[in-house]
Amino acid sequence: MRTSLNLKSLNPKEMKLITPHSVVADVLAKHNELIPVFNRFGVRLGVGDKTISDICTEHDLNIDFVLTIVNVYVNETFLPDSALSLFETESVTDYFQRTAENYLRDLVPNIEKHLNAFIALSGSENKELMMLRGLFAQFKEKLTHSLQSGINHNNDFPDDLLHDLKSILIKHVSGEYNQNLCHAVIYSISSLEKDLSIHNRLRSKVFRPKFEGFNGVDIKTFMDDEKQAHRHKNENQLTNRETEILKLIVQGLLNKEIADRLNISLNTVLTHRKNIIAKTGIKTVSGLTFYCIRNGIANVPMC
Repeated sequence: MRTSLNLKSLNPKEMKLITPHSVVADVLAKHNELIPVFNRFGVRLGVGDKTISDICTEHDLNIDFVLTIVNVYVNETFLPDSALSLFETESVTDYFQRTAENYLRDLVPNIEKHLNAFIALSGSENKELMMLRGLFAQFKEKLTHSLQSGINHNNDFPDDLLHDLKSILIKHVSGEYNQNLCHAVIYSISSLEKDLSIHNRLRSKVFRPKFEGFNGVDIKTFMDDEKQAHRHKNENQLTNRETEILKLIVQGLLNKEIADRLNISLNTVLTHRKNIIAKTGIKTVSGLTFYCIRNGIANVPMC
């Protein structure tokens, strides 16, 4: 976790920035629209008195990236361009994917659920209401297509149909209908409409600049490759015990001597040595000595 983002230079008094010391519960109480944002970072409600810094430490999040996202949401004039270099590619792509999943799995179905209930209880034969269902179906199709295009989608995520749907409900729906469910549809539309607007700004200020050098390479493919490489790196990383044994190997100790030194069986040493060879791809003591020096494992002079 880093705290490299220079928030002081951004004049927090004027912009009312959220900082590492902001209490998350207070932030969410004031800015309900950030609840799904924190969900996308894997943070659920019930945050107690933890600060942004506490939450980022607990969930192993890049605090600069989190602060940029939440401040873009609550401050329309906040420009995170200076912080782009702080963000790992995987952090950006992972957030983008989680946002798309949140829209398609939660926010869009929430509108659909309320809209269907509203139509069912207000008169399923009402042609006006059926037209509203058609408008929503068009919006859902366009949004799904845009989200599936990932970071390579050049235009803003569509919200014109969503805007029209809300306007029609407010201005033009006539006859008898369920007021409470109508309100629920409007509120859920407004929530997604605002989130889409802010996410479009994020894409133009954070996501797209981060990947503008990729020349149209599909971002999902890149993200999968990067995660696979990260897993491969972890799979080939020596354990603490293997590193300990490696240091003794390059010091010239024999297997039996290593077993005695560490108070473990000879077979255990042989098993660890086999794992070291498999992970490093190196069999000789000279080669392992070079590996140690190259990776800063031990300060062993080269012969």
